[in-house]
Amino acid sequence: MAYRGRHRRRKKGRALRASLAGTALALTVAAGLISTSQAASSDNPGALTALSSSSETDKLQLQENLVGEDTLDALESEMGGNIGVDGVLKNANHQMRNRADCGAQEKAALPVEPAATRAYCWADSDARTQKWLPQSVTTSGDSDEDGRWGSNRVILSGWTHDGQAAGAKEDESLARVAFIDANDPVNLKYRWVLLVAPLDGGKDFEAVRSRIGGMVWHQDKLIVTARNGAVGNDALYVFDMNRILRADVISGAVGKVEDGWSAHGYRYVMPAMGSYSLTGACDATTNDRVPCLASVSLDRTSAPDSLVANEWFRPDSGEPGRVWRYDYSTVSHRTGLLATDTRGRVHAEEAYETDAVGLQGVLSHRPNGASEPNWYAGHAPGAGDGHGTLWQQNKSVAKAAKCGGDESYACWGRDTQSLSYWQETGELWTLTGRATTSASKVNDLPGRAADKVTAWQQNAVSERVLYAVELSAVDRSLE
Repeated sequence: MAYRGRHRRRKKGRALRASLAGTALALTVAAGLISTSQAASSDNPGALTALSSSSETDKLQLQENLVGEDTLDALESEMGGNIGVDGVLKNANHQMRNRADCGAQEKAALPVEPAATRAYCWADSDARTQKWLPQSVTTSGDSDEDGRWGSNRVILSGWTHDGQAAGAKEDESLARVAFIDANDPVNLKYRWVLLVAPLDGGKDFEAVRSRIGGMVWHQDKLIVTARNGAVGNDALYVFDMNRILRADVISGAVGKVEDGWSAHGYRYVMPAMGSYSLTGACDATTNDRVPCLASVSLDRTSAPDSLVANEWFRPDSGEPGRVWRYDYSTVSHRTGLLATDTRGRVHAEEAYETDAVGLQGVLSHRPNGASEPNWYAGHAPGAGDGHGTLWQQNKSVAKAAKCGGDESYACWGRDTQSLSYWQETGELWTLTGRATTSASKVNDLPGRAADKVTAWQQNAVSERVLYAVELSAVDRSLE
């Protein structure tokens, strides 16, 4: 099987490629009929190819690096103690808009087939900002099987700062997380928390730099992806959900300041408690080397629970991507951390190659009674206005929904990012990422770089939606 994978890498012409279909599709979304163009490949990526040789899986190995408890305790004490998730939610100061209040372009970003069961849009300042890019989602459905953190239902959304395009390179890749109070499904509110890392034994902190393309809230830990080329080859950062601290100075600085603690204008911070580093510098141009982690999600149907990951290549690169999984630890004092060997190394327990390139997110889920899981891969086309494709793949076949008169696979959301499955409700959550200058310019913009191209121009149009689709509806729509 490993030989077959190497052979397929040489045949790059077989990889999934995005193409504009150029056909308008009429669809009904909430308030009425809207039109959207189609863009996705007609090529079926086929079945997954297992990567089983040690030469392949060793490239996926991680090393655990944990911060000392005394450092974390010192910082928490200096900043007045843990505020907790509850404290952040009680002080939520941004209101999400329900689907009926979303704009036409926001509604047009929703999937064509299957239809979203729930959809929300951000407060206007966040919906239109081109400084910050929405990238990932996880929920209290990941943290616990009952779907709650304590008594609260919570959704987390990770955003990264596009400092270079915003003319503030020093802010590049700052990472913030929206803590969304989802207790009332028609009244979602949120508050921002900045991700930081402790310094000097807990006497200071600095900003964490992360593209935050994926994140998983499992038990009491939050794991997020780092940015490519991170110091020490970090691939993942780990945060303790029981260590959320309050900044008492509102300024642009990050860390200890003369009058207290500042967090780039935000009131709350989460200090990293550790990281997982790769065996060497990642390479985002080929799948023959150490991968750059693009996104992560949780699989509760594996034994034990596992974190699944994928790498990303440009849709037009022709480079097959890899998807794989790491087990979570079952040791009682290591809740929410990955399983390690005696040397602190984390090994990939399962890995595959997929011809579905341009993957923005991945999810693994084994249906009841099935002998193996299905992998759901979210493909975003290279063209800016196209709906993507959500492929369901396993070792035998690949399937996706078809829609429109031309039976296109371009049925998923526009520029959709990471995936998260809320087991208690059966919902697959994701979000779309773009804010563009005008609907007419969308065709000219590359999907992942849309905000960079249009930064600081007037009248940005939001296409950013947080939405859920029933996973059973996804499965029923497959052809």
